[in-house]
Amino acid sequence: MRTILITGAGNGIGRAIAMHFHGLDWRVIGLDRDAEALAELRDALPRETALFLTADVGREGAVAGAFERVEDWLDGDPLDCVVNNSGIADPYAGPLEKLALKDWQAWVDASLTAAFLVTRSALPLLRRAQTASIVNMSSTRAVMSEPDTFAYAAAKGGLDALTHSLAVSLGPAIRVNAIRPGWIETGPWQKTGQRSNPDHRARDRDQHPAGRIGRPEDIAQAVAYLHEAGFVTGQHLNIDGGMTVKMIYEH
Repeated sequence: MRTILITGAGNGIGRAIAMHFHGLDWRVIGLDRDAEALAELRDALPRETALFLTADVGREGAVAGAFERVEDWLDGDPLDCVVNNSGIADPYAGPLEKLALKDWQAWVDASLTAAFLVTRSALPLLRRAQTASIVNMSSTRAVMSEPDTFAYAAAKGGLDALTHSLAVSLGPAIRVNAIRPGWIETGPWQKTGQRSNPDHRARDRDQHPAGRIGRPEDIAQAVAYLHEAGFVTGQHLNIDGGMTVKMIYEH
């Protein structure tokens, strides 16, 4: 049985990835700061095949402590896939002149620093596997911007660069790719108290050549593809319903 580790596993895209891979008969390890969300997942999945740990993966000590428990749980087995999915979901920082350094750092640490720390700790476990991969959760905002999203965009752009650097350095034993989600509706995949099912406008759906808003399941399927795609590494895969290739004019 193969094993996947997902950061930011409590809600949204991370939760969907965890459930998708467990449905494929993988063992699942999930890390998140949201203890309440992880408790729901523990109740939903068997303890023998799922491990959920509360940890702030942007902090070195927290990552080290979590991986001690991961190592014990694996009991010598390999880690086959790591998904660096953690991050601050809200990209909007407000005007640049009002952006405090500590807030900038929070965005960077939650996504980019966390990916570095988790990948570094996971390497010995990944190297046990015959076929190992890493998927970094970037964003279409790594290559195109909305106003006042400086720190989020910089963190995701850094993840893109980290992806190709890791691919060159860790290959061929470990392949490394990034996914750039576009507009993904995560409401149905939140913990119980925050769950929602928004009714999107026709104009929102029409922005996408695919004809709809993205779903977390779309991202989970892309992670599965990238793990199996043995000749794909160092790539950045847009999963955005075609939104980034459609010209939109103001009328």
